[in-house]
Amino acid sequence: MPNRTVKTKRPPIFHNIYLGVDGGGTKTHAVLFDEQKNVIGEGFAGASNPLRVGIEPAVTNIFQAMTAASEAANESRGDIAAAVFGLAGVRRVDLRQRVRERLAQMLGIKMVEVVTDAEIALFGTTLGKAGVVVIAGTGSICLGRNESGETAIAGGWGPLAGDEGGGAGIARRGLQAIAKASDGRGRLTKLSEAGTNYFRAATPENLLTAIYSPQMDNAKIAGFAKFVVETAQKDDKVALEILEEAGMELGTAVNAVVTKLKLNRKKIPVGTVGSIFRAGELLTESLLETVHRVAPKAYLAKPVLQPASAAAQMAFELFHKP
Repeated sequence: MPNRTVKTKRPPIFHNIYLGVDGGGTKTHAVLFDEQKNVIGEGFAGASNPLRVGIEPAVTNIFQAMTAASEAANESRGDIAAAVFGLAGVRRVDLRQRVRERLAQMLGIKMVEVVTDAEIALFGTTLGKAGVVVIAGTGSICLGRNESGETAIAGGWGPLAGDEGGGAGIARRGLQAIAKASDGRGRLTKLSEAGTNYFRAATPENLLTAIYSPQMDNAKIAGFAKFVVETAQKDDKVALEILEEAGMELGTAVNAVVTKLKLNRKKIPVGTVGSIFRAGELLTESLLETVHRVAPKAYLAKPVLQPASAAAQMAFELFHKP
């Protein structure tokens, strides 16, 4: 019998990558990890808080950010083995499930988890261990976890009922200070000039037209917080007091979480995430002072992973879970 070479089929080699998304009220940040947990691509898009912009616009912006990350990595979206989406506005279980189903359908990824933006920020701070994270971006929220895996949350009530210490809350307090200064109910402040410049109003009185125009949204108003911070950095007493108050509000949220989880006597990290913390000690001094009244051993900690990267690592661990 003549010799024959028998060819056996080799198992296909899968090139897996892992997607993490941090979606908030202003922007969406997507990150791709490879098998070594290296960042191989990043992408950005507009807001993806489904409670604020709606499910379809949120999913569209997530898709754009993911596509940009895939293109930056020169990778196919079909190689994404697992994805974790950390989104603001998905505390409600029914909304979270609807978003998850829509994302899985649109992206064609089987292993998909949708969690809150606070959950990925907490993981980025503690890597699954006990601790607390406070987020102050457009809005504000605090989440904690104890050694037993129990979690507790405070804040996250949005611009109407909450956002104290976040961009929307600080901006709102800044606008109130301008209004009071304008009609003699409050002290004069450099915020008046900052506000008229930011909102392109001729005078403080004309801010009424600007801030209540149909085109004005929460993200635009929250953007004024940056200028409240800059005004405080110029030693404006009114702006300084607004940031001190914001720190106290964030500290109060931390204390509520710490007390619920019985972490008062523990040496725990308190992660600080979000653009408002660029204010530095003008905000964190009063925050930490407030926290130490309830948890004297707590300390401020910078995140080990930024939120989108934390989500990507969570996706990696989801896929490799035994």
